[in-house]
Amino acid sequence: MAVTDLTGRLSRAELAELGQQLRVDAIRAAAAAGSGHPTSAMSAADLMAVLLAGHLRYDLDDPDHPHNDHLIFSKGHASPLLYAMLRAAGAITEPELLSYRSQGSRLEGHPVPGLPLVDVATGSLGQGLPIGVGLALAGARLDRLPYRVWVLCGDSELAEGSMWEAIEHAGHARLDRLVAVVDVNRLGQRGPTRYGWDTATYARRFGAFGWRTIEIDGHDLTAIDDAYRQATEPGGRPTAILARTRKGRGVPEVEDQEGRHGKVLSDPEEAVRRLGGRRDRTVAVARPPAAGPPPPLPTSPGTEPPPAWRPGQEEVATRTAFGTALVALGHTRGDVVVLDGEVADSTRTEYFAAAYPERFFQCYIAEQQLVAAAVGMQVRGWRPYLASFAAFLSRAHDFLRMAAIGQADLCVVGSHAGVEIGPDGPSQMGLEDLAMFRALPGSTVLYPSDGNQTAQLVAAMADHPGITYLRTTRGDTPVIYQPGEEFPIGGSRVLRGGTRSDRVTIAAAGVTVHLALVAADRLAEAGIPVRVIDLYSVKPVDAEALRAAARDTGRIVTVEDHRPEGGLGDAVLDVFADGSQPPSIHKLAVRSRPGSATPAQQLAAAGLDPESIAAAAQQLVSKSWPVPEPEPR
Repeated sequence: MAVTDLTGRLSRAELAELGQQLRVDAIRAAAAAGSGHPTSAMSAADLMAVLLAGHLRYDLDDPDHPHNDHLIFSKGHASPLLYAMLRAAGAITEPELLSYRSQGSRLEGHPVPGLPLVDVATGSLGQGLPIGVGLALAGARLDRLPYRVWVLCGDSELAEGSMWEAIEHAGHARLDRLVAVVDVNRLGQRGPTRYGWDTATYARRFGAFGWRTIEIDGHDLTAIDDAYRQATEPGGRPTAILARTRKGRGVPEVEDQEGRHGKVLSDPEEAVRRLGGRRDRTVAVARPPAAGPPPPLPTSPGTEPPPAWRPGQEEVATRTAFGTALVALGHTRGDVVVLDGEVADSTRTEYFAAAYPERFFQCYIAEQQLVAAAVGMQVRGWRPYLASFAAFLSRAHDFLRMAAIGQADLCVVGSHAGVEIGPDGPSQMGLEDLAMFRALPGSTVLYPSDGNQTAQLVAAMADHPGITYLRTTRGDTPVIYQPGEEFPIGGSRVLRGGTRSDRVTIAAAGVTVHLALVAADRLAEAGIPVRVIDLYSVKPVDAEALRAAARDTGRIVTVEDHRPEGGLGDAVLDVFADGSQPPSIHKLAVRSRPGSATPAQQLAAAGLDPESIAAAAQQLVSKSWPVPEPEPR
């Protein structure tokens, strides 16, 4: 039966019944699955009952409504509570609730998009609030709409540094439509949390970063309602509601008991009986207020051609080409936003910041928040480009991993990659980034070698789904391609050779393309015809071009300014991992620890200079290994 129209208020008794229903359904879902975290759901049930019944504004018939509030379960292991809320709201059926954690069910162990109220994948603790910051930034500066962002956090995850990156950013940005509801239930996975029920300590920490804090009993329905009302009053500050709760609330067997985290109740039927039995109440969730769209952000009319450089006459760093191309893209794409990790002068995103300051976001040296903010913005349909040094993006790998699980659309750019950066030394060198991004499901990895190629790929990224990574080079490199040439994702370019007389193939990308061309010319002078392939698309790699090279030459040298594990060489090897006869392959990569030296010295020390490339190719040619017979084309 319907409780009431949410234009009014539910009674305390009705809210109490709803809270108990959420607990019961969380227990039942976990029992049906034989796994889950019912006790973590039970502690926050009253908090979510009051939110669902009285304060959340969400059109369940239109999850993409621009005025919908957003609810993020940062403590994603409490997913049985989220699914119980969806059943109470009529968004899922009881049979679907009981399909929790079963194969093919939408109700996975931790939330993923595909359900109402679920915008992003959560479950790796410390991520929901940083993503909420991104959503709140989008609401305040991009959408300019009054929706609120509610984030249910656990007290255990307040030990994560990413939470404090988010708390500091939100306070500095004065995101007063962001509300963190912290379920302070005292117990983590293995025992008590650092501060237990000491909400005053949490309040001091939040308050130090400019948050309004409200300490309540998380099972006092009136206090919860009052706290939410305070949180929705204008105040120029984000709000943290610090709610003291009891894990496993209402069932003596598990209430505030250690060792019960992540375990199904031993007697779920008795637990349901103690909670008053099953209920089938439904709640008509309030729809957001009707309002028109905000005025569009200023965007230059018409189109602007991408930047162009003259081949054979100019040199340009691909990081500079990226920054210039980004400005051109922003001219015609009003949905493009750019986020920086306080290296805009190095990554060249400062060009976009100067042209479109209203669409530029400074995240400072907080790479986890950098990625999380972009994830939040893409929820609202914005197209984020986020940039930092390639090496520093490794700090945000877990955020990228979770973004991939949630099928987020991100354009990520890593500059200062490889030993080519020179004397700064290994701490600044991205040497593992290709492997990191190749390993993400559904990802795309691009590594351009010249300015015109970079400009085309920057534009192509804007419409490409999933996480797309572009690796840029610090130093200037020769322009080798004509302006306007197309470089489809998944393609490659043959820059030398291309006939069956070629005796060896050199596969390179980015800075090593230019070194490979020098080596190929020297080998040609020595009477060894060479094929050079620019594998600018590292993932997906051009398997057809590589198989053709294998048929024609039987030998491939891969050259990458990257560690040998997981990068370009492994992308080439994967093409021949289908059981077919592979060619002879020699991988040149950075195998030792670099020090400080000039770019040329670094490349030579790593064995990536033209002399080393030519020597590796000659060695392959001199081997007596049989070359596969060319197949008819």
